Amino acid sequence: MTQLLDPVLVARWRNLGDLVDPALDRGRLALVDLGAPGAPRRYSHGEVEALAGGVARHLLERGLARGQRVAILAVNRAEYIIAYFGIMRAGLVAVPVNIKLPRETIDYVLRDAGVALAFADAPRRALLPEDLPVIGFDDDWARLIRPTAFETVAATPDEPGQMLYTSGSTGRPKGVPLSHAGQLWALSTRLQPDGEAQRFLLAQPLFHMNGLFMTKTVFALGASLVVQPGFEPRAYAEALADWQVTTVTAVPTMFARVVKETALLDALDFSALKRIGLGSAPVTLGLIERIRAAFPRARIGHGYGTTEAGPAVFGPHPDGRDAPALALGYPVAGGAVKLVGGATPEEGVLWMRNPAVMQGYHNLPERSARALQDGWYDSGDVMRRDADGFYYFVGRADDMFVCSGENIYPVEVEKLLEAHPAVQQASVVPLPDEERGQVPVAFLVVRAGATPTVEALKQHALARGPAYQHPRRIAFLPDLPWAGTNKVDRAALIAEARQREERGEWAR
Repeated sequence: MTQLLDPVLVARWRNLGDLVDPALDRGRLALVDLGAPGAPRRYSHGEVEALAGGVARHLLERGLARGQRVAILAVNRAEYIIAYFGIMRAGLVAVPVNIKLPRETIDYVLRDAGVALAFADAPRRALLPEDLPVIGFDDDWARLIRPTAFETVAATPDEPGQMLYTSGSTGRPKGVPLSHAGQLWALSTRLQPDGEAQRFLLAQPLFHMNGLFMTKTVFALGASLVVQPGFEPRAYAEALADWQVTTVTAVPTMFARVVKETALLDALDFSALKRIGLGSAPVTLGLIERIRAAFPRARIGHGYGTTEAGPAVFGPHPDGRDAPALALGYPVAGGAVKLVGGATPEEGVLWMRNPAVMQGYHNLPERSARALQDGWYDSGDVMRRDADGFYYFVGRADDMFVCSGENIYPVEVEKLLEAHPAVQQASVVPLPDEERGQVPVAFLVVRAGATPTVEALKQHALARGPAYQHPRRIAFLPDLPWAGTNKVDRAALIAEARQREERGEWAR
């Protein structure tokens, strides 16, 4: 679905790299980079705009042509954001690369994207091919990038501005080209200024849609962003308090770790924090309640999006109705959704069609044909819809497994387990079973000081859900393993479940 931007937005935004409001005070704080302990680096909106212009000018002077792809490999930092915007301002395509991938997979991504040049920090420079031109953030940047006034290239309706690569948990990562116009439309659905100066905190990786879209939202709002190189629970909590952060979006697993730091949280002042948005992974009512207890002044929302179709799928109810705690929201205006293949019209796999949906995977026509039909994108996410039109996540269609003929979605079991007062976090995966096909097993992180028994947890699940859903095995872990995008690494837990079964290492 191609859609030209609203004329008002066209007048303000020429492409996705050009989000600074011309009416904004250029001296207003834009970025605070916390990469160097004890020495934060501050940038105004005017400085970011001029440096992004310098990036654009330098790339074109090197002879890069419109549409060529430029990679970024680094931890979060101010130069990453500035390079990202500058690449797109020049009419080039930004390719943020997951630096947590194995080197051979990074090589594949660079080759598949046809990258012409890369920006990189010092530790990542060694991951790049010797024949690929590189601009190092820690050396070349200061010498090559000079603040410059630059007239942003006006993007055409379907012109890609960035290409993100999916995590590749089931094979090689897939390139997802995303248009300037589609992402600007998605931004336009999220811009609801409330009159106060907002300050955001970024710790999730910038190679992932969650962090990138929050960053673009900050600049579209004329707000400010505090940037951490990566996520560490205590440092994240301290930054929320020290920098009087008002708004965050995060992956739920990040806050699942933050709320474990109870003593630290009690000693910090979070009075400025007004909004917490959770997305990119399922959330449970138990986690929401723990977040609410730790940050009582903050309004907690739960969002939904995909790399292929963007983050603007659900939003507020048009009648102003409050969303239930686990609801993802109501379909946004300008987009369409439908549920396919369910037992009733109110359940099924979510398909989406909106201006942000990709045109197709890069160099993968067969995969594109399977995922897209007449502009509709098959998310693979099973949803249900309530009587008020709110949507709820049930589980990934490819995560669903069958136990004794019954379909089990891991998220549903995780919700049951996290409702137990002793359980901090749960992840449920299938384990092969000769009689029942597969059975659910659970990996749990318990709350500080709690010592629940395996039997008590099983009885808790049996009392609140169907018998076939209760976990047949349980293991206690200090933390759940993470994948590169700050989500739980389910593949690692599936492998660990099989190893524990072979060795008889389950808790008893």
